[in-house]
Amino acid sequence: MEPKQTYTNIDEYIALFPEDVQRLLKTIRQVIKETAPEASEKIAYQMPTFYLYGNLVHFAAYKKHLGFYPSPSGIEPFKNELSMYTLTKGTIQFPLDQELPIDLIRRIVLLRVEQNTEWHKTKKK
Repeated sequence: MEPKQTYTNIDEYIALFPEDVQRLLKTIRQVIKETAPEASEKIAYQMPTFYLYGNLVHFAAYKKHLGFYPSPSGIEPFKNELSMYTLTKGTIQFPLDQELPIDLIRRIVLLRVEQNTEWHKTKKK
């Protein structure tokens, strides 16, 4: 389902999908915005991306799932809670026919904010 059209921002990306998928994309975007209000939005790797001292999280829609990319360090602490989802090294696949686990996504984003902020502080020293 990944569209081949070009897009320059997250609104354009979301608009390329059917309404039911748009709803999920808008939901995950809103959760990330609320959880990491200081993060900026951009398109990176042809995916909606939130950026805070580096890439924070990415997300993208596919034929049967929503891919959420919080990096391996954002997945590892939550492996038990994520056991019902397909996982790869840095990706969580949320099926399109299921509600998103909002609280879990929020906690993962909070961890990623903490990780990126700590990395930034260490790098500045």
